[in-house]
Amino acid sequence: MIDIKTIAERDRASVLHPFTQLKEFAQGKIGDPTIVTGGQGIRIQDAEGRSYIDAFAGLYCVNIGYGRTEVAEAIAQQAHKLAYYHTYAAHTTEELATLSDRLVRMAPGKPSKVFFGLSGSDANETQAKLVWYYNNLRGKPTKKKIISRERGYHGCSVVSGSMTGMSFYHDHMDLPFPGILHTGAPHYYWGAEPGETEEAFSRRRAAELEELILREGAETVGAFIAEPVLGTGGITPPPTGYWREIQAVLRRYDVLLIADEVICGFGRTGADFGSTLYEIEPDLVTVAKGLTSGYMPLSAAIIGERVYAVMEEAADRVGAFSHGYTYSGHPIAAAAANAVLDIVEKERLSDRARIVGSHFQKRLRERFAQLEIVGEVRGVGLLGAIEFVADRHTKRRFDPQLKVGARISKAARDRGLIARAMPHGDILGFAPPLVVSEAEIDEIVELAHAATKQVLDELTKEAAIL
Repeated sequence: MIDIKTIAERDRASVLHPFTQLKEFAQGKIGDPTIVTGGQGIRIQDAEGRSYIDAFAGLYCVNIGYGRTEVAEAIAQQAHKLAYYHTYAAHTTEELATLSDRLVRMAPGKPSKVFFGLSGSDANETQAKLVWYYNNLRGKPTKKKIISRERGYHGCSVVSGSMTGMSFYHDHMDLPFPGILHTGAPHYYWGAEPGETEEAFSRRRAAELEELILREGAETVGAFIAEPVLGTGGITPPPTGYWREIQAVLRRYDVLLIADEVICGFGRTGADFGSTLYEIEPDLVTVAKGLTSGYMPLSAAIIGERVYAVMEEAADRVGAFSHGYTYSGHPIAAAAANAVLDIVEKERLSDRARIVGSHFQKRLRERFAQLEIVGEVRGVGLLGAIEFVADRHTKRRFDPQLKVGARISKAARDRGLIARAMPHGDILGFAPPLVVSEAEIDEIVELAHAATKQVLDELTKEAAIL
C-alpha cells in the first residue's frame, strides 16, 4: 500500500519542481504534489484513486496513450540484451541504425543524418551549434545569428531558452543569449490590423522578417527557427500563406530553416509532420516528445543534405565532428522509439488525428465559439485552444490578476479533466493522445464547457464583466 503522506513529505523536502511557485509549494499553500501511479489509454490515476482524462498527453507527448505493453516489452528486451553503449567513434546498435534510417526516410525536407539527444531543448542546442559549425566550415564566420519568433517555444536550456520567445523564460536567468533575435508571432487574431486579410498579414510578417535580416545584415544571420504550429505560445496554427511567404525570404538571404517539430511531429497535426501539412522544406528538423511517446527520453536533430554535405567535405580539413553526449543514441531509448513508431504506423495515428481531430475542432467551435468570454477557438488536428477575453467585440483582455485561464483549468481538473492553462494569456489548451476516440473527445469538450460555465458564473457574480 502506497504511503501517500510520506511520499508527499519527501517530495516537498527534496524535489525542485519545474514551473512551480517554490515558496508556496514549500509552505504547503498550493497543496500536496499529485502522486501519479498509473495510466491507461487517455487516462491517468493518482495515489488517492482519482482518475483524470489527460487531454494534454503529458506535455504534448504521450501520443500512443498510456499503458502500451508493446513499448514496455521492447524496453525490457533491449535492457536485457544491452542496456547501454555509446555512439562515439562510430559505435552503434541495431535499434539505433534502424531508427536513424527510419527517420531519414520519413522526415520532411531532404534529410541525410540524425544526431540524438534526450530532450527537445538539447536538440535545439545541437541545431544552434550546427548552424554555427556549418557557416564556419563554408567560410562565413559572421553568419551566426538565429531568429526565432515572439511566443515561439524551443526549450529551456541556455540557447534554446533564448530562442524561446516568452520573456518569463528569460527573466532573472540572464537570457536571451547574444545573437538570438525575435520577430513577430504569426497570430492573426491578435496581430492583424483592421481589415487586413490573413494573406496580407502573412506578407507583413514576412516583410518584418526581411527588414530584421537586412537591419542586422544578411551576412550575420544564419538561421530561422520556428514551430509549424505555435505550441506553448498559445497553440496557434499559421495564417493562410504564412509559410510560403516566410520561406521565400529565407531563400533570398541564404538563411537556414530549422523546423521545430517537437510538438507537431509524428501525427499530432493530422499529418506525419507539421512541415508536411504546411509545405515547409526545412534544412534542419528537431524532434522529441512523440518520437518515444514520452516512454523514454529521446530527441533528434535531423540534418539535411545541404548542411551535411558541407560537414563531410570539410572533415579532412577540420577533423572529427566534436559534439556528442554520453547518452546520444541510447539503445533502450532507440528501442522504445522503434516500438512507438511501429504503433504510429500500424494504427495510422496521423490519419486518426486528422479524422478525430476534425471532430474535435468542430465540437470545440460548437460549444465555445458563442460564449461571451471566448475570443477565439483555434486548432488543427489534435491540437486545440480556447482564448478567453473580457469583451469579445473589442478583444479587451481580462485583468491578469483574475487568472481566468488558470481558474478554468482548475475547474476542469476538479471534474477529472487535465487541460492546460497556457502561459501567454487566458488560454485553455488541449493536446490529447492520438488514440483518443470521438466519444472521448465529446467527453473532453463537455467537461471543459462545464468548467468554463462555472468560471463565467463566478466572474459575473464578481462583476468582472462590465
